[in-house]
Amino acid sequence: MKEIKIEAILFDLDGVLINSFESWYQAFTNMLRAYGRKELSREVFKANCWGPDLRHNLGALHLDEDAAEYCVREQLRLIALIKLCPDAEEVVRRSREKYKFKVGLVTNTPRENVTKILEHFQLANHFDVILTGDEVKRGKPDPELVVKACERLDVKPEQVILVGDTKADYQAGKAAGCFVIGTGSKSAGDVHIEQLNELFSIVDKI
Repeated sequence: MKEIKIEAILFDLDGVLINSFESWYQAFTNMLRAYGRKELSREVFKANCWGPDLRHNLGALHLDEDAAEYCVREQLRLIALIKLCPDAEEVVRRSREKYKFKVGLVTNTPRENVTKILEHFQLANHFDVILTGDEVKRGKPDPELVVKACERLDVKPEQVILVGDTKADYQAGKAAGCFVIGTGSKSAGDVHIEQLNELFSIVDKI
């Protein structure tokens, strides 16, 4: 593995630090019902909508900003369905305390939802920068979120690890110039881990 000096780690939120799939699926389904559209199965939703930002997904269905806001409100209402992934808090804390990395969060989820989720799981103070989908023109797979996070952390993308669970994360990270670690059974990355707590076995080899 090519040696690079790592200065920062960027984490995706959904599917990496939290399991929010059911909350987003139900929110999306409620939105489709409200707007008279055909519902999607969980399998189709995961294959086609899980990863790209919400407005990209709604654009493909010819739905507008009102539908996006409806879906976001529904997801907030369903926050009790969200689960913290095993070892998430420990991994983020260890990244800062032991490895002395700058730590960022880059997510397509809107700021209001991210704030509520991080408060709910007491994670807000673990990040040096948090960038959300409504703070950029284009969410992942576009690299804008990742590039802006690197700028705010004052690090070069080639000194950054991005940890994500979707193809959109991989595309955004590689386009920005980061080293990408994919986590989960169907993730893409320069290297792959099944569980988040395997992260440091990779970090120690870089």
